[in-house]
Amino acid sequence: QVQLVESGGGLVQPGGSLRLSCAASGSIFRIYAMGWFRQAPGKQRELVATITSGGTTNYADSVSGRFTISRDNANDTLYLQMNSLKPEDTAVYYCNADLTTVRAMGIPANYWGQGTQVTVSS
Repeated sequence: QVQLVESGGGLVQPGGSLRLSCAASGSIFRIYAMGWFRQAPGKQRELVATITSGGTTNYADSVSGRFTISRDNANDTLYLQMNSLKPEDTAVYYCNADLTTVRAMGIPANYWGQGTQVTVSS
């Protein structure tokens, strides 16, 4: 059983910062790409940022220069540092990972966390 558990969400004023974390646990053999997605009320889920196992990053234009994605491979943890937050960043943020398990080492599968709410409001 694999779990991705996000934390760090909350209420913040415009211009403020938050740091999200996503801890992967379970019978994980190897984690490949990881990413953050978000879904605002009434909107489709969208890509925020991704990072490969080697550290190559990719950002949505709307967050580039304000958000930073990083990962700790030794501890199977993903982070998202969010600065200069705007009201339009309000959404549920989801962690995503491509990984293989001990029982299926050669078959990567995609996993999602349960999400953490980020609200940017004065």
